[in-house]
Amino acid sequence: MSENADQARTRRRWVTLAELVAVAGVVIAGLGAWNSWSERRDAAADKAATVAAATKADARVDLSATVQDGGRQLLLKDDRHELQSITIDFPHALGATRQEPVADPILDARPFQDKLLELTDGGSDSREGRLAVLVTTRWLDGDAQRQARDVYDVIWRTEGRVLRGRALRLEGLRLRRRGGDQAAIDRLWTHP
Repeated sequence: MSENADQARTRRRWVTLAELVAVAGVVIAGLGAWNSWSERRDAAADKAATVAAATKADARVDLSATVQDGGRQLLLKDDRHELQSITIDFPHALGATRQEPVADPILDARPFQDKLLELTDGGSDSREGRLAVLVTTRWLDGDAQRQARDVYDVIWRTEGRVLRGRALRLEGLRLRRRGGDQAAIDRLWTHP
């Protein structure tokens, strides 16, 4: 059986159509594979970004303070880390000595209260202000010891008393900026 010209043309048309269907199938399969790879790559990038953000958050200390002893002390803490040690430096102009509490991370007002009360004398008995301090914090992050040096504002208030003049009361602690050194808090010092 021999084929005539019309039959040969029809056979070539079906072969061409079959080839087109095969090529379309290969293209669709390729697009599906690329889409799957793209989704896996995006998921891996999102996971890496989440891990990096969590690591960065763990590498940062955020101190908060609780007023104790009638406003004469601030107990410092960080909810995410167990603090190993804290060092608190004051502006040189204040004349207060460095505090390095051993047992509990406490900022005590007694070493600088007389100087601050002297500097605020002559005006209203009730005054308030901020004192820039440098807080160096050390804590453990897994097996690694970390350290941060940040500038905090100690919020204070003076109150008049009936028999014993004025008193200084510590109100709280607020982060002023990340990083810092003694020169930074000396520049931030302003006469109250």
